[in-house]
Amino acid sequence: MLIDDLGPLATDYAHVYLSPHLDDATLSCGGAIAGQAARGEHVLVVTICTGAPPPAGPFSALAESFHREWGLSAEQVLAVRLREDADASATLGADSLCAGMLDAIYRHPAAYSSRATLFGAPDPADPLLPALRVYIAALRERLPAATFYAPLGVGSHVDHLVTHTAATELLGDSLCYYEDFPYVARAGALQLRLAELHGALKPCSVEIAGSLERKITAICAYTSQLPELAHSQLGRQVPNHEAAALFAAVVSDYALQVGDGIPAERLWSREPIAGSR
Repeated sequence: MLIDDLGPLATDYAHVYLSPHLDDATLSCGGAIAGQAARGEHVLVVTICTGAPPPAGPFSALAESFHREWGLSAEQVLAVRLREDADASATLGADSLCAGMLDAIYRHPAAYSSRATLFGAPDPADPLLPALRVYIAALRERLPAATFYAPLGVGSHVDHLVTHTAATELLGDSLCYYEDFPYVARAGALQLRLAELHGALKPCSVEIAGSLERKITAICAYTSQLPELAHSQLGRQVPNHEAAALFAAVVSDYALQVGDGIPAERLWSREPIAGSR
């Protein structure tokens, strides 16, 4: 079920995942989400960057390059990606809430004008952080009993880092952090991020053997994103018709690595997480 404002939001969600973009929660936590939903626990995925870009632009060269990669016009981007996300959420058994904020390439194009500038310290004038502080505070007030999950910030995408910062400020030690996939699959990326945080975070793995296939099916719903996702991990261009199978193998391999041979996802927290090992 897709929800586009806080007004009708139910108050019985046990788990709330803060996803910077349409696909991040599925990529990083799809197995855990599917498992929680299968046990009858209500799960809400809150996607932050779901604002529609202005159809007529103007767009930066970076935004135009993403549109070409996705095979979508500016007018198509949001509608297509929301349809993909609806299919993924239905597969996992989660509800979806759209926060309606703009992606970095549309929100602050002067600062985020190249791929390099999307990864690193967010620009001080970025309006996302103050907006997210207000939004997450309202979410917490509405859902005081829920466990919240936010990106750890592996890979240092600015939207992930801002979401991490706002969630940490508002939700404190009770917050769980998930590993940002596929960035975390790159050698040394996790260790670099943990060193940046200077915190005593505790890792815990969540077995997903029973939900890995549903996670992969959900990821494959993001058809517009799969060629780029596969390219990012394999280091070469991948034909569209092969991208799903090749990226599914990357997902499976990392899950087996995290679980020492048993498919798993890993969370990080300052306090022990119930139901994990």
